[in-house]
Amino acid sequence: MPKEQVPGKPTTRRYSDEEKAAAVRMVRTLRAELGATQGTVQRVATQLGYGVESVRMWVKQADIDEGLAPGVSSAEAARVRELEQEVRELRRANEVLKRAASFFGAELDRHYRK
Repeated sequence: MPKEQVPGKPTTRRYSDEEKAAAVRMVRTLRAELGATQGTVQRVATQLGYGVESVRMWVKQADIDEGLAPGVSSAEAARVRELEQEVRELRRANEVLKRAASFFGAELDRHYRK
């Protein structure tokens, strides 16, 4: 049962992968039975109590993931996120190492000049 939505305020509900997959299957089944694509997403979203745009995006992403439509697959997007995180961590580590090298270099310089 969907929770009550305040008009003008977006919901922050998280859907499980199973819920998303079931909605995508329903849209695809309905499209196959009717032979049309128009209105199927809205019908399924309304029936399940989900947001129309959410269901539309799930179907679009499922089509991309299965190679039926062009775009970045979920696996590729996850890999990019992982690599971006790794780059951020490496940059932080490099900055720490640069500061440490500068600090210890200055210390050695002071001891050498004495």
